[in-house]
Amino acid sequence: MSRASRLLLLVVVLLATAASAASARTRNVTDPDAPRSLPEADRVQVQWTDPAEFSDLKYSGNRWRAAQGSWVEQLAEHVRESAEKRLPEGEKMEVTITDIHRAGRYEPWHGLNMQDVRFLRDHYPPSMSLEFRLYGADGQLLAEGVRELRDSGYLTTGGANPMARDNLYYEKRMIDGWVRDELRRVEVAGR
Repeated sequence: MSRASRLLLLVVVLLATAASAASARTRNVTDPDAPRSLPEADRVQVQWTDPAEFSDLKYSGNRWRAAQGSWVEQLAEHVRESAEKRLPEGEKMEVTITDIHRAGRYEPWHGLNMQDVRFLRDHYPPSMSLEFRLYGADGQLLAEGVRELRDSGYLTTGGANPMARDNLYYEKRMIDGWVRDELRRVEVAGR
């Protein structure tokens, strides 16, 4: 193999490696090309504002680590699934998530070995702010509002070792409680 061929092969390998690294980089919820809504659905539409403004990133103690993953999309999908289970036939719901603060917080003062550990403490409860609209089967607006969700007792309720099952367990449980309570209110008001 000639020197020019080896050099060309090296350049091709380096370019392929760089392209692979760029496509395999960690997903970040603040990426400009990251979605800001779930795909269209018949009954429950969920969208969210810019995650860079969410409390979870602003006050995390490790903004870089907090932005990793697709947790915003996963929580939005859970809002949809939870609402679809309880929504009466024919009714529709639109939800806009305006803020999220996941349970726990990074505590950088523990040192480099613990900088990626999210500590769960009573004073770091999960919370979420959202706006919603609920429409009847006839298209009439049944309910709308702004809600501030918070589960201050998140560590004292629930099963044993829930984080082993799902790292968004506490947030999803909070969402389920809101959906249950909100749709119950609409049922009572409609009678």
